[in-house]
Amino acid sequence: MNYLISVWEDLFFLFGFCLSDGDVGNVPLKLDFKAGDKLVINGAVMENIGSNARFLIHNESAILREKEVLSEADTATPAARVYFALQCAYIFPHEKEKYIEIFRDLLGDYLTACPSAAPIGDEIEGHISDGKLYKGLKSTHKLIDHERNLLESIEHSVEDATKALEAPDGADPEAAEPEAADTDG
Repeated sequence: MNYLISVWEDLFFLFGFCLSDGDVGNVPLKLDFKAGDKLVINGAVMENIGSNARFLIHNESAILREKEVLSEADTATPAARVYFALQCAYIFPHEKEKYIEIFRDLLGDYLTACPSAAPIGDEIEGHISDGKLYKGLKSTHKLIDHERNLLESIEHSVEDATKALEAPDGADPEAAEPEAADTDG
């Protein structure tokens, strides 16, 4: 009888349940997987080649939906590189320490260049220190948004400065064009 209980406990453990102390274990994660969607689970890329499907994930796994995955080719900005390094640490746990070190170096460089992002960096680091890489990834989206807003602000400043330089002798570049002079005299 003890053997049967042990087998059941092992099976329940494999599927994310716990029989001890009345604990019912982790609540499974339900995923809707549409036709053509891709999903990364523990580093393996899965693609739904059939009709819509639903999955229940019963144990702890590193899961990213296609819309959350950033390819190396898409890492054109410093904040995107921070996200990519953290994503690699999350997806490839066997190389987690290597990618966390890369992540920390990239985040440090970003925060040195852009100190206004320090609160976001602290939030991300807090999640990483707690071992919550997925939450860290979610917070890294704030860093990407911060970078985008900063770049847009710089772009607008450059446009305004260009207009000011092109305006004739200190004229207000935003002012309306003067009307043609009346020549009917």
